[in-house]
Amino acid sequence: MSLAFDLALCALILGTAGLAVAGRNLFGSVVFYIVYGVLIALAWVSLGAADVALAEAAIGAGVTGVLLIGAWQGMKDAGGLEAEITKSLPVRVLAGLGAAALGALVGFAILSLPGHDGLTGPVAENQPALDLGNPVTAVLLSFRAYDTLLETLVLTAALAAVWSLTPARFWGGIPGPRHTTLPDGVMASFGRLLPPLGLLVAIYLVWAGADQPGGAFQAGTVLAAVWILIVLAGLRDEPHLSSLTLRLIVLAGPLVFLGAGLAGALAGLALGYPEGHARTLILIIEYALTLSIAATLALLIAGPARRAP
Repeated sequence: MSLAFDLALCALILGTAGLAVAGRNLFGSVVFYIVYGVLIALAWVSLGAADVALAEAAIGAGVTGVLLIGAWQGMKDAGGLEAEITKSLPVRVLAGLGAAALGALVGFAILSLPGHDGLTGPVAENQPALDLGNPVTAVLLSFRAYDTLLETLVLTAALAAVWSLTPARFWGGIPGPRHTTLPDGVMASFGRLLPPLGLLVAIYLVWAGADQPGGAFQAGTVLAAVWILIVLAGLRDEPHLSSLTLRLIVLAGPLVFLGAGLAGALAGLALGYPEGHARTLILIIEYALTLSIAATLALLIAGPARRAP
């Protein structure tokens, strides 16, 4: 039964991937891409990698899917651009060749990996000193902390790139339109009922991530979804992009992470942690990263400013 499920899941993954790439309708391709992300998350669950499955479902399928839908809407508003791209044979051939080259590079990298267990041994040997029960958190925040730090900086750079698209007359303004809903409507009710639950889930994901599946990226995605729901429900407007508080929240995670790294370097630890304080410091970094990731993802979806301050 397990083998049959795995084979069926693999067939669905390959089928949705093919439809996402080969589809002539951009919106349909985006939908298949989102379905592909969900199926990949199920595959990670089947492999016992719950942390990766949560990240894939939240960011790979959820946030990325919303961004792609927004890009499709922008192309549609541009007038005829979608049809021009989907019918352009050179563009489709170039995209196919690029995807094939990237797939070949990924395959080569996988086949070139050394034949050992990677960080499994060092993590198992040193994890008790970190007082963490989740080996994934131990890897991300200790053994490969530089990679995690760079991931947060990449998100910040992506947000800066999106903000750079703001027209000069709207610089520092408010992204997106002002949403209004019926006071007793379904969206307004969801906007009042779900945010407290989402906040509790986000706090739990960070706290539990020290010993169980969870962490800052998953919790940040939940918080971003909570804020988007509040905005769509018309309960609050998007913040001014020139807000100092907003920018400090975006930078809080990377700055706390960098501060921990600099302190460790001065103490001769190089992104290590003092004995007996590793768990506390890692949780502080995770909560700071959660706020920054949530703000960054929500602002990426909101896009550049479209209204004057």
